[in-house]
Amino acid sequence: MIPVQVIGLGMSPSDLTPGAWEIIRQAQVLVGGRRLLGYFPEHPARKIVLGKDPEAALAQIPALAADQRVVVLASGDPLFYGVGPLVVKVLGTEAVVIHPNLTAVQAACARLQMAWQDTEIISLHGRSWQPLEEALGRREKLIIYTDPEHTPAAIARFLLARGQTGARMCVLEDLGQETERVAWLSPEEAKDREFSPLNLVVVLLDQVAFNVGANLVFALPASPLAAASQPPGTACLHLGLPEEALEHQRGLITKAEVRAVVLAKLALQPGMVLWDVGAGCGSVGLEASLLLPGGRIIAVEQQEERAGQIKANAGKYGVRNLEVVCGLAPGCLAGLPDPQRVFIGGGGQDLAAILQAALGRLDREGRVVITAALLETLETARQVFSEAGWNQEVVQLQVSRSQPLGEGVFMQALNPVWIVTGYGGRPGI
Repeated sequence: MIPVQVIGLGMSPSDLTPGAWEIIRQAQVLVGGRRLLGYFPEHPARKIVLGKDPEAALAQIPALAADQRVVVLASGDPLFYGVGPLVVKVLGTEAVVIHPNLTAVQAACARLQMAWQDTEIISLHGRSWQPLEEALGRREKLIIYTDPEHTPAAIARFLLARGQTGARMCVLEDLGQETERVAWLSPEEAKDREFSPLNLVVVLLDQVAFNVGANLVFALPASPLAAASQPPGTACLHLGLPEEALEHQRGLITKAEVRAVVLAKLALQPGMVLWDVGAGCGSVGLEASLLLPGGRIIAVEQQEERAGQIKANAGKYGVRNLEVVCGLAPGCLAGLPDPQRVFIGGGGQDLAAILQAALGRLDREGRVVITAALLETLETARQVFSEAGWNQEVVQLQVSRSQPLGEGVFMQALNPVWIVTGYGGRPGI
């Protein structure tokens, strides 16, 4: 009998090694699910579909492998919730060679830049809800394989029924395909949505945002979801950085006290995408990174010099989940991933167009926060929110700082700032 080769395709054939490609090329019989066989429409080999009764299909292999080269195609890694163990059971260990590859869990965590050694991995494929029920009391970070019954929407409803209203869900659809999509959602947002049948779900339970966020204030992680020491030579990032701690053009920085209120109004949650438009030196985005484990900050700045300052500041503090887009908004926003939160610290005469573009990309659970030093900016923001039917809140912030004067101290006032928050959903989200 010619040994049967079981080859994991990873997320797609692009993950195959040259050696695995050659084994597939020489195959005389290809065995696998319809989706996997569909990657090789021109292959001349006989094709056997693993359908609803894969064990019966595999039972054909011993006779074929007597004088033909048989290859069984598997998704991800054949031995990780895959067909590999079943092939070994049917054919025996001596007749099978396993070729491992990237798992969906590895691919998903790489997309999210999320450590997974502290994750509980659950498969609901062809199973009951019991594995998820038991995991809720054990771990705060879960990765779930789904099936047509246990869909992301059904998982969201399951979480809501057990009081996990503050959980965050990331649904990764069609990983490794041209149609790949990644979205962070609350269970309420996900409970009625439809998703691609090819998906994986990451769940961060209520405690994660607090526990991880608290750790991140003290040490910037190598992964946004794992507290770890900072890279050698980087400075310590914390909330409320003094202006002199950041490279910036004189006066063009959001003051520390304003940053604190802005970050509170943004109501950031793990895994969100934040646009920082008119980012200046990037002060808001940098501190937001401490509150966005598993998330992504996109700092948009039209001036090349300031964009360079953002990169320098991010490098100084070792921030890895912030990227810089040097371009003129709103035009440059078109190619960005949809945000859940938007901060607009600059926009000038283009503010209305920028704000309209942002509102067009946010869902009704999204938030926009704008800082305004001019009455005209305040009026523009309020008008756009009103016309779009968004709720709004305005806070005026007046800050005075102590300064030495002779042998004493006096309070020096900074320019007042209006902080305008727009939200589509109910207050407090």
